[in-house]
Amino acid sequence: MVELVDVTKTYGDPGDPASVSVLKGITLKIEQGKAIVIVGPSGCGKSTLLNIVGGLDHATSGQVLLDGRDLAKVDDDELARIRNRQIGFVFQMHHLLPQCTVLENVLVPTLATKGQADGAALRKEAESLLDRVGLADRMSHRPGELSGGQRQRVAVARALINKPKVLLADEPTGSLDEESSRSIAELLARLNREDGVTLVVVTHSRELACRIGHVMELRGGVLNDKGKP
Repeated sequence: MVELVDVTKTYGDPGDPASVSVLKGITLKIEQGKAIVIVGPSGCGKSTLLNIVGGLDHATSGQVLLDGRDLAKVDDDELARIRNRQIGFVFQMHHLLPQCTVLENVLVPTLATKGQADGAALRKEAESLLDRVGLADRMSHRPGELSGGQRQRVAVARALINKPKVLLADEPTGSLDEESSRSIAELLARLNREDGVTLVVVTHSRELACRIGHVMELRGGVLNDKGKP
């Protein structure tokens, strides 16, 4: 499903002594339906790696393959379609639209494919997702009326509305309290287990890593396999 082949990322001219090498020859293969967690200290390049996997950033060298397609070889329009339809993103901050209801926020990613799917069916799918994440009674609320953990649950539902093959989560519990963090970790693990969506999470939280799956550690630009916690 996701494969990285000798991926590097350098900020600045690679030949310049002042350049910064963040990723050094990362090779990784993630099978369909698997869950991995990438841990490491702040500033080690975890988010950079996740952004490269999701097509939000470009590697300096190497290949990033999604379902066998090299993301470096598709144009910007096609890459945008891939991100919208095949990849779901959950960030540390929920990035919900404050003027929209919970239900409307979940439906935002479907706007790019408007006319290609039945509106009533999409609404039904959004309602089903919100029920699954425990927010069936909050659909008409706005983000400002929700707790931090609830807002992050909305973000998870939004990431899943287009039925992506891969779900990428960048520090999804970083701004939450302990109880909300535990709840989000359990939710992500359950969605991976029940829906078979490939899950890649980056975090500095060892507790989150232990709750989700196979652990990889990024340190010094190198990715090391730590195995199942």
